[in-house]
Amino acid sequence: MLERRGRDQYGQCLAEGVRLVEDAIGAGINPALVFYVADAVANPRVPVLLDRAGAAGVPICELAPAVFATLSDTVTSQGLIAVLPVPHPTPPPRPTLALLLDRVRDPGNLGTTLRSAEAAGADLVLLTRGCTDAYGPKVVRAGMGAHFRLPLVSNASWEAAYQHLTGCAVWLADARGRCAYDAIDWTVPSAVILSSETEGLAAEAVGISRGRVAIPMAGAAESLNVAMAATILLFEAGRQRRHRAGER
Repeated sequence: MLERRGRDQYGQCLAEGVRLVEDAIGAGINPALVFYVADAVANPRVPVLLDRAGAAGVPICELAPAVFATLSDTVTSQGLIAVLPVPHPTPPPRPTLALLLDRVRDPGNLGTTLRSAEAAGADLVLLTRGCTDAYGPKVVRAGMGAHFRLPLVSNASWEAAYQHLTGCAVWLADARGRCAYDAIDWTVPSAVILSSETEGLAAEAVGISRGRVAIPMAGAAESLNVAMAATILLFEAGRQRRHRAGER
């Protein structure tokens, strides 16, 4: 499951670490397998997780550290890995705040973006076919559980993406855009498209958007990375929506 080919073949992914396994089980996703090393049970949360998984009929295997290391890609592991079915949540028929990511290939950036999207209240994330695998170990780890709670559509064609965004005001993030991000009305059903810094804007993205939105910057930097830009845009949408609802 460390390689995309295995994840695609078996429909499973790895979640490493106590917090991620807790989040998966808490979201109602039962692991297919759980692996651990003996030292991991020194963390009092690990026996609780193992008991909970065992009660649900999940096979649990204690591995020697050297064998466990072949499954882990972290420098300092917590000694706990779950093999999970890849989630397939049903996308909302009418999303209110959606994010479309195009050709985002850095795993850390993608995972962080998913974490921000879930925290900001997005109810749909679409990934075009040019994005890195959303269920790679580094992406799952950086997502901090967002994968288990956020409707996520991977490998979407532009035609499919357009269908998912029906009813949304679609904006394209562009450092040279004329509209400032905080001048947009994000209280209506909205979607924002972000592309890789290095890849540039796809013609399809331009074609389905109503305009280009920018984050004004005072310094000399030309742009922000996709995770930071997505965080700013989505949390501005969240701020406006809370304000409309009379919240702070």
